[in-house]
Parts: sequence; C-alpha cells; structure tokens
Amino acid sequence: MFFDPVYLLFLLPGLALSLWASSRVRSAFAHYSRVPTRRGYTGAQAAAILLNRAGITDVQIVPHRGHMTDHYDPVNKRLALSEPVYGQRSIAAVGVACHEAGHAIQHARHYAPLHLRSLLVPTAGIGSSIGYGVMILGLLLSSMPIFVVGIGLFSMVLLFQVVTLPVEFDASNRAKKLIVEAGIIDVDERQGVSAVLNAAAWTYVAAVVSTLLTVLYWLFRSGLLRGSDE
Repeated sequence: MFFDPVYLLFLLPGLALSLWASSRVRSAFAHYSRVPTRRGYTGAQAAAILLNRAGITDVQIVPHRGHMTDHYDPVNKRLALSEPVYGQRSIAAVGVACHEAGHAIQHARHYAPLHLRSLLVPTAGIGSSIGYGVMILGLLLSSMPIFVVGIGLFSMVLLFQVVTLPVEFDASNRAKKLIVEAGIIDVDERQGVSAVLNAAAWTYVAAVVSTLLTVLYWLFRSGLLRGSDE
C-alpha cells in the first residue's frame, strides 16, 4: 500500500501534541528534581507515609531501574519507583511517588475506572498487536467485514487510553491533596508538584488524541467517513 500524504494531515496534530507534552514533562521533572523539599522526605518515604495514612500495609515499595518508569502493579501490590524518585528528596520525586501511591489508594478503595482499566489490558494488548494489520488486510482485500474487525480491535487501544485518563487525573488529584495534608511538603511547595503532575497528565491526553486521529484516518481511508465504498 503506497504512502498516503493525507495521513500526515491526521498524524501531525497528534504528533505535535505528543512532542510538546513529552518536552513539557521532561522540562518540569528536570527543573523540580533540582528543588529540594523543606521536610526532606525521599520519594519512597513520601509514598510510605500516604499508604500508612490510608491504612494500606500490604503494598511493597521497591526501587525500579530506569528513568520515569514509576508504576503501581495492582496484581502484585507493588509500587515501583524509578531511581530518580525512590531515594531523592526533591519536589519532583515526592510528587511522582505520591501520584503512584494514589494508584495504590485507588486500588484499596476499589476505584471503578482503575478496575476497568485492568480488565481492558488484555484486549488493548491484542488490539495494539494485530488490529493495525487486520485493518490493512481488510483494505487490501477490499473486505469491509475484515476491516471492521480490525478497526474494532484497534479501537480497544483507544478505549483503554480513554479509561486511563480519569485514573491518572484522580491519582494526581489525590496526591496534590494528600501530600500537603500528610505534612510531606508545605502548601507553597504544592505548585511545583502540580507543575510536574499536570505536565505528565498531558502525555496521556496526547496518547488519546494520537490514537483517535489514527482511527479517524483509517475510517476515512476505508470510505466510511466519506459515505463511499472506495
């Protein structure tokens, strides 16, 4: 299948937003990684404080290799913090650590979108691995049923990303609120935490926009958006 220049019209807005979001989060994290907190807590200590205050005692906080690889594993109840976060005493470190602790609190409180996101992981994985190929196969064979199956599979990726948005925003909101209430940082330091977490949130928005534009392109390419069968 030849390259379609129309694809650029759909691709570029999402790509531009993704590049801007990635640049923003790198810049915010780098800046606030150099700003120490007054209370002197490390990222791991900050996360532990929030979990203890929430009555959560069965989540293990562990260091994790890499940069910005922080995540919460609900299956193994493990909160993994990257090297620049786990042992650092910066605004960025405690902000990211408390965001991940927010996910552990969501899990303990049976936050519905988090549960739904976990259920969607297998289908999103299938959609991302074969959905694209099935769509192209459907177009090559001029088979609309095959194309529809492909677009349905690939759309599961979009659904997963859309469900991820409230999960991530809620975890950040919990972190911004609880981090001050727990005495981990002072009120005036919360601006730095917000800058880091808000920048990170835009990467999830950018992912949704990029995937949505990809789905719209293939619907356009199939003729479904134009009301034709070409």
